[in-house]
Amino acid sequence: MTDTAVRPPAIGYMGVGFMGHGAAKNILEKGYALTVLGHRNREPVEDLLRRGAQEAHTPAELASRCDMVFMCLPSTGHVEQAVFGPSGILSVARPGFVLIDSTTSEPESTRRIGAALREKGADMIDAPFGRTPKEAELGTLSTFVGGEPEVLQRVMPVIRTYASTIIETGALGTGHTIKLVNNFLALATSAVVGEALSTALRLGLDMRVLKEVVDSSGGNSVMFQRFMKWTLEGDDSDFKALMSIAVKDLRYYRTLAAPGGGVTHLADAAAQVYQLANHLGHERQFMPVLSTILANFVDGKDRPLPDR
Repeated sequence: MTDTAVRPPAIGYMGVGFMGHGAAKNILEKGYALTVLGHRNREPVEDLLRRGAQEAHTPAELASRCDMVFMCLPSTGHVEQAVFGPSGILSVARPGFVLIDSTTSEPESTRRIGAALREKGADMIDAPFGRTPKEAELGTLSTFVGGEPEVLQRVMPVIRTYASTIIETGALGTGHTIKLVNNFLALATSAVVGEALSTALRLGLDMRVLKEVVDSSGGNSVMFQRFMKWTLEGDDSDFKALMSIAVKDLRYYRTLAAPGGGVTHLADAAAQVYQLANHLGHERQFMPVLSTILANFVDGKDRPLPDR
């Protein structure tokens, strides 16, 4: 590769779904050459190609063509496969290359991948996202970044194309650790909100009156407001977070917190709520409809859900 000091780095992106598409779009529109790795959902890939991105067909091809590769994948398993698997990134890693993982991933895996990359002279940053797909499209995500200061300095201009709030968390793996703790707070709250709203639905409460009460009380929260948008308006698009992802993130948090006798009672309870929704066949639904799923399960009614 030519010296990246005399040109912007070539950027690769894996995982252009709900969150990744917006981040990748902003990287591209703010002046960086972008190559994406295609997957079975072609719509976001084709959109980026129309905007001027190029396409690679394996992780190794993507990494070989790029100075930095960003990832936003469904799980730690997907990340490890992309790095260690056949035609994986590790096979072409080289000095100067940087992998930036925005997946909500397990910190121990992140550190293991980082060590493998360092053996090739390459680097890694963990930079998971906060906020929602709406902010991803606007380029106003939050992100929590861990890694060596010199590497952070190199990747920061690219991160600024899609994130308006950037919080440095420390060594590699701390970004993912903080993300999991933060997600536990949000998911546990959402499970409580979902259960409370399901009770209110079954009791026939006026949900607008309930919102007025909660808006002015200590029970108010970001999650309550997101869930109420679905409850009152039938709109779950404000929080495009899948039920299946909730189960995965809570599993990662419990794995992180449990060693040494860590207390995970509330995480266990929240996981059971979302596991129920998944077992009922709603793993592709977004989290704000949880209250309707629970209410229907308890009283057997057929309140409508999105066709997803």
